[in-house]
Amino acid sequence: MSREAVASRPDPKSGTVLGMLLVVYIFNFVDRQILSILAAPIQAELELSDGEMGLLGGLAFALLYSTMAVPLAALADRTSRSWVIAVSLFAWSGFTALCGLAQNFWHIFLARLGVGIGESGGVAPSYALIGDYFPSEKRATALSIYSLGIPIGSGLGVLLGGYIAATINWRTAFFVVGLAGVFIVPLFKYLVRDKAKSKVAAGNPSPLPQAPRLAETARILSRKPSFWFLSFGAAMSSMMGYGIAFWLPSLLIRSFGFDLVEASRFFGAILLLGGVAGVLAGGLLADRLGGRDKAFYAWLPAVAFFLGAPLFAIGILSTDWKIAFVVFLLPQALAYIWLGPVLSAIQHLVNPAARSTASALFLLINNLIGLGGGIYALGALSDFLAPTYGDEALRYSMLYALVLYGIAAVLMALAGPFLRKDWVRE
Repeated sequence: MSREAVASRPDPKSGTVLGMLLVVYIFNFVDRQILSILAAPIQAELELSDGEMGLLGGLAFALLYSTMAVPLAALADRTSRSWVIAVSLFAWSGFTALCGLAQNFWHIFLARLGVGIGESGGVAPSYALIGDYFPSEKRATALSIYSLGIPIGSGLGVLLGGYIAATINWRTAFFVVGLAGVFIVPLFKYLVRDKAKSKVAAGNPSPLPQAPRLAETARILSRKPSFWFLSFGAAMSSMMGYGIAFWLPSLLIRSFGFDLVEASRFFGAILLLGGVAGVLAGGLLADRLGGRDKAFYAWLPAVAFFLGAPLFAIGILSTDWKIAFVVFLLPQALAYIWLGPVLSAIQHLVNPAARSTASALFLLINNLIGLGGGIYALGALSDFLAPTYGDEALRYSMLYALVLYGIAAVLMALAGPFLRKDWVRE
């Protein structure tokens, strides 16, 4: 049997591993996104401003989430990726539950820091495990299936959080989703094991290269222009993406007159329908087009961002919720297309032994800027615009911030040609 045939043969455990990683990622985003739908009752009870809520949703989470991801990913590359994910799941779920005990801004700020520390060890090792279990030509699709955790988890977080908060209270919502994550840790560890540190080449096992040190991986990536363009392009899009995901429920309540449950249903449906379609389309198209030209792994997101920005503007400016719902679906899908292509491309900028570390370095830039800056920036801009626009300040804050998608489109377009020479063949 040829080397290529052996390399592309699916691992019999790959489906189970991908399925469990998806479940964990869903919990990741349920715990992360639930704060957005609970923002209104939390602000009312704890007397917080939009700027303070922006800190809780962005910087409080992103600060340690982004920085701790790098050493934890390096640890995962050199020890056990599955164990790092399992311990991280236990930690972030526990801190999510603790958010329900908060009595003031600093209580919930510290609990969100804990959620960020926990979640920092979950994503990059998961990317690496998927890279281990799936061959190169199927990796963007596999990463897209994994990335379904973002819209599904976000949608469930919004729907469950809104329902529980409306029927009981916002504190119970944190308790329920946090403890549910704790309970699945044993099942995950039982079903998901690290791939043996060997590879099959023409039927004969040979050792994989030793995981390089963090500094060495960083040095390799720093010399590849595609890494910088992809990372900062993703960061610009994430500033807007996380900003919309966090603040749209509040916009629906303030500008469309929705109650908490109505806002959760509206936004949850957009996330599930538009997000799932966009994530899957991105992976499938990237694997198809990228086989012809590696530049498409960057060009596909560039086109999606360019088309999505004006459609988001129409939805944000709409005064009819029915029109807004239809209009928001398409740009929501376009906003998620980048995940499969870009995450797969990052995996191919280093050798397999360094995948967790490379992914974490990418996430450091993406999340520190995108998650840490976007939610806070939109909240602070809303506070700044309040004297001019009053109750509509949040609407115009989101509208002005759409320029970030234009910047992201340009950076992704520039990354394309460099990917052709930076790509590491397997």
